[in-house]
Amino acid sequence: MNYAIIGNCTSAALIGPDASIDWLCLPFFDSPSLFGRILDQERAGFFRISAEGLKSIRQEYAYHTPILKTRFETEDGVFEVMDYMPRFLTGGGDVYCPSEIHRNIHVISGSPRIRVELKPAPNYGLGAGSFHIYPDYLKITSTEGEYNSYYVYSSLDFSAVLSGKPVMLEKSSYFLLSYHEKLSRVDQEKVYLEYEKTKSYWMDWVYRTRVPDQHKELIIRSVITLKLLMFQRTGAVIAAPTTSLPEIIGGERNWDYRYCWVRDASMIIDLYARMGHIHSSERYIQFILERMLVKHENICVMYGINGERQLAEKELGHLSGYCGSRPVRIGNAAYLQKQNDVYGELIEAIYSNFVVNSRSQRDFDEELWTAVRSLANKVIADWKTPDCGIWERRGPEQHFVHSKLMSWVAMDRAAKISDFIGNDRLVPQYLAVAEEIKQDILLNGWNSEMNSFVMYYGSRDLDASNLLMLHYGFLDPQDSRIKGTVDAALNGLVRNGLAMRYSAEDEFGQPKNAFIVCTFWLINALYLTGRRQMASEMFSRAIGCVNRFGLLSEDVEPETGRLTGNFPQGYSHLALIQSAFLLETDYQWGNGGRLLPSRALDQSGESFI
Repeated sequence: MNYAIIGNCTSAALIGPDASIDWLCLPFFDSPSLFGRILDQERAGFFRISAEGLKSIRQEYAYHTPILKTRFETEDGVFEVMDYMPRFLTGGGDVYCPSEIHRNIHVISGSPRIRVELKPAPNYGLGAGSFHIYPDYLKITSTEGEYNSYYVYSSLDFSAVLSGKPVMLEKSSYFLLSYHEKLSRVDQEKVYLEYEKTKSYWMDWVYRTRVPDQHKELIIRSVITLKLLMFQRTGAVIAAPTTSLPEIIGGERNWDYRYCWVRDASMIIDLYARMGHIHSSERYIQFILERMLVKHENICVMYGINGERQLAEKELGHLSGYCGSRPVRIGNAAYLQKQNDVYGELIEAIYSNFVVNSRSQRDFDEELWTAVRSLANKVIADWKTPDCGIWERRGPEQHFVHSKLMSWVAMDRAAKISDFIGNDRLVPQYLAVAEEIKQDILLNGWNSEMNSFVMYYGSRDLDASNLLMLHYGFLDPQDSRIKGTVDAALNGLVRNGLAMRYSAEDEFGQPKNAFIVCTFWLINALYLTGRRQMASEMFSRAIGCVNRFGLLSEDVEPETGRLTGNFPQGYSHLALIQSAFLLETDYQWGNGGRLLPSRALDQSGESFI
């Protein structure tokens, strides 16, 4: 998965080592793709800039930004392509992040010749785009499926570009691809100004973010990547910007991750809150509150980026899939599932946002308190029932241990929040339910023969999510049951230094690949139980899986180190940051601690993380 990501919190694009945009959805993350070559090499579309007489090509991110710089050295000269999506603050303090991508071409020396391959395929490659040349722009319209149109602006001659013939670069140029027709004039000066504003925005944003010194650049890349997954318009946080990149090459574990999972997003926002970046956390919490409009409204497992509750799953039979991995899916039927753990992750995020950061009680308003009580009441009513679990199993519902754990987290944190706001009336009730859940887990989730907690009550299957008992402070790190569970995971789930989420056969067959987030969970568990050298060695193994741009997907092949699954994956980068902080600063996430805040927060309210 040797791609780089660019984005601006409105959408994102993946760019390959040949400077080809192989994935781009406009206007938003979850829109149909215009370029989708990652899912079909022949018919799904791409936008490539290449060079005649090419001698070498080199790519890297511009310092502390998501701007990708591709340098071409040719027989006739040298030029660079700067790919980015504009994001910067306006004079009024608003964030400007339009549905467009810029490809600035800067001539460094000589008169290089470029070749442009603009092969749009709107609506997930249902048909090739139709071109219409106007005096100021090139318009692309869909020919199959729903109507979509896109606008290309350039200082190069459109007829020459569309011919596919080499074009000599006598001076710097640009391409601006927008979902909307631009109202103001587009010229070299405008695109250069927006490039400089975007670069300045990100460099300032990173400067205001405090990270450990060790592995600093890798952590910064992870922090930037997480920010790119936050939808500016609503505060939703998507799991990944892609769909159907397979967990196992050639298999059918191919899912659409362009949505906001309450679990993933809440854990990411919990990290943000603990690092002192309250604004981003509050935007996400507000996004959730707007979904829970009344007291009886239940929280969903996941939402669309605009709060959609129904995300019907369907297969795109006309696409061959990544490396032939079919089916290609859009939508995700997991929205229909029951997953009891989500209440715990969400209440934990609220707890971190207020209690961990020692904020004033005045910041905790009535609407948020109503939401906490509603979530707690839902846990009280449902914790004894089976569900589909964190891994979204599509088989029979079970009493998953992790779901019970997160129900305990929900009640424990609800009690702490109640105490924080001075509402002592509910504290005894919440703590009593938390203790009841805890005793139920210890009685039914523990297998003494295996000396480990198991995946669900009555099973003998291991589950890496049980390692999060340490993360949330469920048991002391020196508890023999915790140590036994860590040993079992180390012996039963690790393949070539990387951890699987589980190894038992499921409804899609035998799992094969390691789950990156689980590897970091095991690293943390080893560290907290005293095996710090082993944790450090496994951390080195895990970060060795990042691609050349410092990015991680969801899974990795243990034997080859090949990244698989949707990319880049927020969960993986979240866990990398957590482990890096733990190994360098001894920060323990489950003890109510708080990381050092960033250097500053912008006065406009924009959060710099």
